[in-house]
Amino acid sequence: MGPIGIFGGTFDPIHYGHLRTALELLEGLSLAEVRFIPCSQQPFRDQPIATNDVRLSMAKVAVESEARFSVDARELERGGASYSVDTLTGLRAEHQDRSLCLLLGMDAFLSLPSWRRWEELIGLAHIVVAHRPGWQAPIEGVLGKLVREHSTEVPRDLSTSRSGRVFITPVTQLEISATRLRKFIREGSDPKYLVPKGVWVIIAETGCYSGERVGGVND
Repeated sequence: MGPIGIFGGTFDPIHYGHLRTALELLEGLSLAEVRFIPCSQQPFRDQPIATNDVRLSMAKVAVESEARFSVDARELERGGASYSVDTLTGLRAEHQDRSLCLLLGMDAFLSLPSWRRWEELIGLAHIVVAHRPGWQAPIEGVLGKLVREHSTEVPRDLSTSRSGRVFITPVTQLEISATRLRKFIREGSDPKYLVPKGVWVIIAETGCYSGERVGGVND
């Protein structure tokens, strides 16, 4: 079986930028699936605006048209601050012989040294970094060392081993910011073509970005 892609985030709300990146990585790297994992709370960021239940509902409706996408609620069920090392440790125990690929944007990758027990991640999964065309991987410091020691340019390497590789690849970057998207919605603008229709229905029905906390579901 092909690798499992792990795509974490607040998804507040999930939007086409997330979905397009996941699809290009799924197809370009021959992943068997991509699991979207909404976090409960990112340790160094404010609480999500939409509730856990609403964010989970938005993620589920956003991926329902792609059979190779799924939503994993483990971080929401665990509660508290969400740490990738804990999530990957759990997934590794469940899939001892499968390749796992942690899917990150370049901004997230550059912040990796601030993550809890970040040095352990490469032993639990491959690290796949999606970036804009023209961006360069770090060549100095601890991340430069990580790239030098673990980098591969061969997608097949992600399938033939369970973990231990860093793969950096350009993807189509849709410049959609969840923060700006929430402001856009709050001001009464139509987010058509920025989020899937089902996501917009949930936003409209719950009023989750109108300054009200309605219902129960982040960037």
